[in-house]
Amino acid sequence: MEGNEDGSTPGISRRALLGSAAAVAAVAAAGSATAFAAPATSAQVPQLWDEFTRDPYRHAQIPFVGRAGCGGGARRLPRRPVVADVRDFGAVADGRTDCAPAINRAIAAAGRAGGGTVTLPPGTFRIDGLVRLGHSHVVLRGAGSDRTTLYATKNLTELIGPYGSRYGGDKSSWSWAGGLIWLAPEARFASLTEAIRARSWPFEGWTGNRRDEWRTLTALEAAGRGDRTVTVTDPAGLRPGALVLLRLSDDAGHTLLRHMAGDGPGAVAYTWSDKTKLLSYVPYEWPVRVTRVTGRRVTLERPLPLDVRPEWDPRFTTHVPELTGAGVEGLTLEAVETPQRPHLLDAGHNGVVLQCAYDCWVDDVTVRHTDNGFGLVAASACTLRRTRVTGRGTHHPYFCREGSHDNLIEDFTIEERTTPAPAGTQLHGINVEGLSSYNVWSRGDMRMGTFDSHRGMPFANVRTDITVNNNGRHGGDASAGPLFGARFAHWNIRVTNGRAGLMKIDGLAPFSATVGINEVREFDQIDVPDFAGDLHSRLELYGTADVVRPRNLYEAQRDRHAHR
Repeated sequence: MEGNEDGSTPGISRRALLGSAAAVAAVAAAGSATAFAAPATSAQVPQLWDEFTRDPYRHAQIPFVGRAGCGGGARRLPRRPVVADVRDFGAVADGRTDCAPAINRAIAAAGRAGGGTVTLPPGTFRIDGLVRLGHSHVVLRGAGSDRTTLYATKNLTELIGPYGSRYGGDKSSWSWAGGLIWLAPEARFASLTEAIRARSWPFEGWTGNRRDEWRTLTALEAAGRGDRTVTVTDPAGLRPGALVLLRLSDDAGHTLLRHMAGDGPGAVAYTWSDKTKLLSYVPYEWPVRVTRVTGRRVTLERPLPLDVRPEWDPRFTTHVPELTGAGVEGLTLEAVETPQRPHLLDAGHNGVVLQCAYDCWVDDVTVRHTDNGFGLVAASACTLRRTRVTGRGTHHPYFCREGSHDNLIEDFTIEERTTPAPAGTQLHGINVEGLSSYNVWSRGDMRMGTFDSHRGMPFANVRTDITVNNNGRHGGDASAGPLFGARFAHWNIRVTNGRAGLMKIDGLAPFSATVGINEVREFDQIDVPDFAGDLHSRLELYGTADVVRPRNLYEAQRDRHAHR
């Protein structure tokens, strides 16, 4: 969804008016925000947190993300019994033998057995092809990211073919899709790669290559954001444990998109009809498991992300069969070191990608010398834990797109590049786009990059407890629509170089919260407000970091949820 990015656009200067610890008004050039000052020497509980705890599922500025990630945010990831060792299928850790066929044979055997763990011992395994996890409940586990290495000698263009953009031009979709370790259901992977080779540029969302592949299970009656129980017209096709897709269509007045932006005056006045890329992302598709069916009352695993209104033709539908319960653990994926290509021409030296995956995970994995690091493409309820991007520099260290929801990226590191950035390349950072929602980035160490809200109006996402050297640029062109929808929260952010762009968002994001960020300077801005007027955004404990309590917004929400 990237396009004609203009990182040189100047921003609009804003100022925060700091007063006592009590609430005082602050006026920003792009809209008003409420500011709260506090001493930098002692822990402070923001007023926003007190408000949130009183109504956690429907707060105007802070989303409920306490169940983000695999297993509803489980601290312990599943442990599958060992069923295969790649050496028994011909893999040799000599750094010279192509081990991709052997690794894939071991993975396929585990899939036929109904799941289990495939082990990779210490050493370096050369791979001249993709490593694919296409069966649910299969885990590929190395001996640790510092002990097991997969050395990838080829890129996705060599292995599959050129993947052009469905929006035209000479862009490479390998700039934001596909991984050398690729987790995707077998049927989904086959349809994608067949379409790529046929130059038909597939649609990548939860409903497959064409929007007409889904089948309606039942219509829904009206419900409110934050509800976990809904009323359906026909429960016959629903059962506990099943994954269904909530599908919301937009109407002629684009009231669904306005709702995603908070239903404020700026969203009402905004011109939606010419945002062709943004419009390609509706209907909004949100996968969720059913936990209980009682007559026509259906309880869901997570609360509704949006209102359900009759004018949006709400329904539960079928979807591309998901990959579930699969994971990659304890290894480093190192691509052959090649110079980074100019922007949007990535050849596809990509890392690990989860696609049409639900309740899957990546743990203790490093990628080195990649074009793009870790990807979530139409993936939901997945956890990326203890991941690291390092080496010669990347276009997207992390990308989250095509309607990816409820994911958790925690304890992540983006290291400084080991070579200077070639002319014409771009660095984004932790990317989110394409109406992706309720995702969390937590406990991060970003030594380069930025908070890349990449247009396509992502909404209700959280970045919390992160240290960032803010030296990247956001992406996305004008037809992709706003940078932010409603309920973005930046909570306890330490900006080491003082650069404001995409960090302090009270003048950018409607119905947003910026809490506990250190003071940032308004130079070299790369962000401009999309919505005019009062954004109903909130700024609290500005000029500080690490004094806000709770320190980590996601963990505090998860802990409160665990006790209920």
